[in-house]
Amino acid sequence: DNRTIYSQQEHLYMKYVGTGHADITKWEWAVHQHRDTYSSIIGHHSLLCYCAIAENESIGRMKYQYLQKMLSPCGKPPAKVDV
Repeated sequence: DNRTIYSQQEHLYMKYVGTGHADITKWEWAVHQHRDTYSSIIGHHSLLCYCAIAENESIGRMKYQYLQKMLSPCGKPPAKVDV
């Protein structure tokens, strides 16, 4: 039943911000991907340690840098074009 599948998808889109939708822009999609990556690195301590060793920084500094990058991972949004 297509209507049931459609309503389930809409429910997922409303519940989870990063799942996207039919009208998502390339910039929004990239922002979600970057934020998901940074939050995954911060959430997995061993991965955070690996990144800290690779960058020759402390774990706390790397965590701080990733948190700062999550604010605006892809820069300013592109200007919207009125159609």
